[in-house]
Amino acid sequence: MSLVQDHIFELEAMKSYPKKLFYSGKLELLKKTKISIVGSRKPSQYSRSLTHQLSSVLSKNDICVVSGGAMGIDAIAHKGASEFNTISVLPCGLNIKYPAINKNLLSDIEKNGLLLSQFEDDFRATPWSFVVRNELVVALGDVLVVAEAELNSGSMRSIEFAMKMDKEIYVFAHRVGESNATNELLKSGKARAIYDIDEFVAKFSKVQNKTLVKVNDFIDFCKTNPTYDEALKKYPNKIFEAELSGEISIENGRVQANL
Repeated sequence: MSLVQDHIFELEAMKSYPKKLFYSGKLELLKKTKISIVGSRKPSQYSRSLTHQLSSVLSKNDICVVSGGAMGIDAIAHKGASEFNTISVLPCGLNIKYPAINKNLLSDIEKNGLLLSQFEDDFRATPWSFVVRNELVVALGDVLVVAEAELNSGSMRSIEFAMKMDKEIYVFAHRVGESNATNELLKSGKARAIYDIDEFVAKFSKVQNKTLVKVNDFIDFCKTNPTYDEALKKYPNKIFEAELSGEISIENGRVQANL
């Protein structure tokens, strides 16, 4: 664990600049374009799939994903980006990998990405430290993406922070009766919907003279209902994580897209 010595411009948006900020990992990730992603700890399959797609495309276009290391949307966002291009902000000391279910994920991020915390080693998470963590997550990102959230959920604090910081808020389009908090944000005009992941990423990508790396090529292929062997041969590094995230399912030896 070390102290961050350099001033981080993005954190000036916080109510008060952190007196101490500890890190473990690669500080150079702070210099990248960053998108913060938060949401439910028990997301629907729809939100899980879109979050994984979004974070994957962001990362492949050299955009760093920031989240809070929690179960659900946070963990999916980190995994989609890969541990090499993500920042996880903890509500506890860096030597405590919380929650325990994400211990391996957080350890991988520590080795290859970046862990941040405002708390000394051995400090354990408390209700108020989650709020402190959420403010830092929001401050680091150029914008905030709320993948799924219900009214009165913890994600509402992140939304409040984004509004106070004048950060743009983006959400996925959900059906009526689902993700009521994000639907309310859309209804009130306080958030914008992500209808096309590639178009959203293109707004923030700084990659020049290159074709935007898209995730939909793989999904489009799966929509043709190929055999498992065909999909494995064409996308050997994608098929397993896509099945795990719920983007695809495999039935009777054939692959089908779930979107």
